[in-house]
Amino acid sequence: MNTMSRIVDLLLPLTTVAAILILWKLSITWFAVPAYLVPTPGDVLVALNNGLIKGVLWPHIWATFQAIALGYAIGCAAAFLAAAIMSEFSIMERAFYPVVIGFQSIPKVALAPLLIVWFGFDLESKVVMVALMCFFPCFVNTVTGLKSYDRNLAELYRVFGSKKMDIFFSVKLPSALGHIFSGLQISVILAILGTVVVEIVSSRRGLGNVITASALNFDVATMFACVIILSSMGIIATQIIRFAHRKLVFWEKTGVEDTA
Repeated sequence: MNTMSRIVDLLLPLTTVAAILILWKLSITWFAVPAYLVPTPGDVLVALNNGLIKGVLWPHIWATFQAIALGYAIGCAAAFLAAAIMSEFSIMERAFYPVVIGFQSIPKVALAPLLIVWFGFDLESKVVMVALMCFFPCFVNTVTGLKSYDRNLAELYRVFGSKKMDIFFSVKLPSALGHIFSGLQISVILAILGTVVVEIVSSRRGLGNVITASALNFDVATMFACVIILSSMGIIATQIIRFAHRKLVFWEKTGVEDTA
């Protein structure tokens, strides 16, 4: 990708954001929308200034970030381990795969009150919720990837005396990396969703808690500011995963750049 193309890729989203802001401001003016329903971009900017520059929201941002990071790491690590075991041992797949599919059918939002009862109002309940929401997409993508390896190449490794573990790391895992990163990218958005759900239901800290408190006070500008911060966290996390995808799965580099 040349320099001009990169500049265009940067300018196009910025132009879209600018157009949205202008349309947002004009719509409020034209239709005389009251501030307690939809704030102006200026009001949201003031709320962001109070939250980020003056530091009002930083404790809540940190609480949300902790839950997202820990739950995401635990859920994705557990998913990879479970997928690796099931892909290597068919008896484990036949025994547990239907159970995992059945558990996934449970709406995770409905579990939020139960998790709060079990793990309390602090970090633990949010981490468990995030881990549960991240587990399934990462698990399914990893299983699919580990089963899509080149059988002929694996057989060649066996002919030359390679052990099962060598085949896993040299043949199966490289072929699965593209699928694994797809699962990681889906899971990071679900991690943010799971954290905010628990914080909205009941939590002492976090951006979801701020959104609930702001709704009670009709502070719509702060609600918008929190949503923008959460969106920014999702964008940054997604871009980090895409960057790692491009660097680690370099043979899929062109396809990743096209979708990025």
